[in-house]
Amino acid sequence: MTTARVLRIKSAQNQLIALCGGLDGSAEIGNFGRSTVGRWADLGDPTLMPLGALMALEAHCGQPIVTAALAEVSGRRLSDPDAETVNQGTVMARHADAIIQAGELMAAGAAAFADGKVTPNEAATIDRAAAQLERGLSQYRQALAGIRAAGGLKVVGGE
Repeated sequence: MTTARVLRIKSAQNQLIALCGGLDGSAEIGNFGRSTVGRWADLGDPTLMPLGALMALEAHCGQPIVTAALAEVSGRRLSDPDAETVNQGTVMARHADAIIQAGELMAAGAAAFADGKVTPNEAATIDRAAAQLERGLSQYRQALAGIRAAGGLKVVGGE
């Protein structure tokens, strides 16, 4: 695996651990030691989660964060079998969320690039913002796919 691929998976592990209550919460959920979970979260450590821990943590938070990253580094992506019913509010909310997340990514990048160098911490901050945007865009695209599947959607105020 390339370093970029490992870092993408490590970043997803870090995000999953944060969603599951940090090192302590994740250690309890996965029944592993805190230091082991710390190695999974540390972007500088090459240790990857075992499958059992991955499944337990993703089941706990209800989001396939690392699984999606694994699919992504293989040129694939996950689909949601329980796609939500699409309505005007859903589409508008997904659009707004994506715009907000794009703004947060731009702000994180601008702050990091301002001095002409990007530190590892700044790269991690940008990566978190990019992950949020990626999820937001995925949800937005699901809503748009629902509109296509339904044959369209009338927007109130539209003609």
